[in-house]
Amino acid sequence: MKTIIELFETSVAKFPNNVYLWEKSNGSYEGTTYKQTHDLVLKFGAGLVALGMQKGDRVGLISEGRNAWIISELGILYAGGINVPLSVKLESGNELKFRLAHSGCKMIVVSKGHASKVEEIRAELPELEKVIYLDGNENSDSNDISYTQVLDQGDKYLKTNRLDFEAIYQTVQPGDVANISYTSGTTADPKGIMLTQLNYAANVVQASTLLNIGEDWKTLAFLPWDHSFAHTACLYCFMYYGASVASLEIGKTPMETLKNIPKNIKEIQPNLLMSVPAVAKNFRKGIESNIRAKGKTVEKMFNHALKIAYKYNDNGWNRGKGLRVIYKPLLMLYDKILFSKIREGFGGKLEMFIGGGALLDIELQRFFYAVGMPMCQGYGLSEAAPVISSNILHAVKFGSSGKLAKYLEVKICDNDGNKLPLGEKGEIVVKGDNVMKGYWNNPKASAETVRDGWLYTGDMGYLDKDGFLYVLGRFKSLLIGSDGEKFSPEGIEEALVDQSPFIDQCMLYNNQNAYTSGMIVPNMPAINRELEKRGMKPGTDQALAEALKIIQHEVDAYKAGGKFANSFPERWLPTTIAVLPEAFTEQNHLLNSTMKMVRGKITEYFKNELEFLYTPEAKNIVNQRNVDALKKW
Repeated sequence: MKTIIELFETSVAKFPNNVYLWEKSNGSYEGTTYKQTHDLVLKFGAGLVALGMQKGDRVGLISEGRNAWIISELGILYAGGINVPLSVKLESGNELKFRLAHSGCKMIVVSKGHASKVEEIRAELPELEKVIYLDGNENSDSNDISYTQVLDQGDKYLKTNRLDFEAIYQTVQPGDVANISYTSGTTADPKGIMLTQLNYAANVVQASTLLNIGEDWKTLAFLPWDHSFAHTACLYCFMYYGASVASLEIGKTPMETLKNIPKNIKEIQPNLLMSVPAVAKNFRKGIESNIRAKGKTVEKMFNHALKIAYKYNDNGWNRGKGLRVIYKPLLMLYDKILFSKIREGFGGKLEMFIGGGALLDIELQRFFYAVGMPMCQGYGLSEAAPVISSNILHAVKFGSSGKLAKYLEVKICDNDGNKLPLGEKGEIVVKGDNVMKGYWNNPKASAETVRDGWLYTGDMGYLDKDGFLYVLGRFKSLLIGSDGEKFSPEGIEEALVDQSPFIDQCMLYNNQNAYTSGMIVPNMPAINRELEKRGMKPGTDQALAEALKIIQHEVDAYKAGGKFANSFPERWLPTTIAVLPEAFTEQNHLLNSTMKMVRGKITEYFKNELEFLYTPEAKNIVNQRNVDALKKW
């Protein structure tokens, strides 16, 4: 299998009557079979050709996940074009304009929720000839067209030109670019990742060596469809097996859409879900909130059940081995009376989550494994289409990113590109048919990133003796001491957030300074509950000072004498701490669309706080600047 078109044609032939797409319509989910989807794809692709589309033309696509999203993408590919999938979170200004202009899109397919963004900037995009409105548009330009009109034109075109159209898609080559997928925008000019037909087809086969999906399986694809993780792991991996993909019910606002996730999960009863840490944390909060609502007795029992499960499961790889077997009878009881009820809230058929994006903390992995819905951490990046490794049900090791997919090579290299022995830390370097063609119109960055067929990921990690890959963070986010020594901060930051109920977000900083400093976003509701337990009224001067001491205590737990002592070299733990007056969010551009910190922007945004952290006054966390910051929460 060498192209997406070959993948789809094969699945349509094997599973014509299986449902491929589920979409909410008139209050309930309705299915569209592989054969029905294929008919729509041919019509849409033929419609694009009838509109004058040529081989290699770029077409933008900005929409929430829905049937028309994948039908549009496949139609573009069948017409010989290149899809430029765009995040619905992009603003119309420079973010969207840059991508459309840089890729040279001739057309764009857009849903009604984002049509105004395109209309605002279209006059500044001379190459953009036509807008295709998925939901129609009364105020459209005379040259514009609706999705249904494209299908109608395609239907007419196929009646007289079917052989011509078949010739177009049958001559699509493995090396032809399928997508230009833009990086998340942590820099001013994001790079356009060129992923070929072969990149996707190969990565689907590679991913299938990690997980078997039943043809009767369903997933709810609630992650953005433009992201390579959902794109490959949901849309194309499920296609490969003849399984089905449900789209999330779209609300009137993004928040309303997010609130539909639990409801839609119950309706679809998925067998597998793709998740990211931010969603996983919300799922856990929901579970714990429901347990608390049942009263103190149930909450105590649940906490004890978790303890037993944690002991039995240990690190996942040695689950139930040795003396741990003594916990099995009690765990089975707890599973029957507690954990099974939680799983019913997720439809009752969920085998596992696959976690992608940022690293999922070990505590969350333990939690979901305990309740019988393992959240298996994987690793990949868009430049690799994206799947490289994953934990799977029979091979889980908490803290790792799992076993490598077959039919690709991974090596760990030092700064000079030399391969390191097993267990040694270095840069993760990947080779295989899934590695991108390069960056669109950026030969310099392409040559730096892909060398002799090897993709230099910029991620630091190592392989252990059991073949599990550990990802430790980015080289580019290194802390650099005054003596030039370097250290990756992600592990410390994640530990502080994951192990402390009082810290929501954390970024460490050291750019050749005498010591490391830390910027912390507090979890004020949790801190206030703790203050009330201690008999203090939140908001008073005494309580504010105590709140700062609580945060300091959480950091000190990693220093000599603390309960997490020796977890990290002490010189890289923060000597001074700034409590921030606001969180890192997508709205203030301090998180990118994959919910990862944009370090450069955080450093600039909180420049004054950072300068203060290297003054004598900052050595005491109870200082006026931190007190003032807490008052803003």
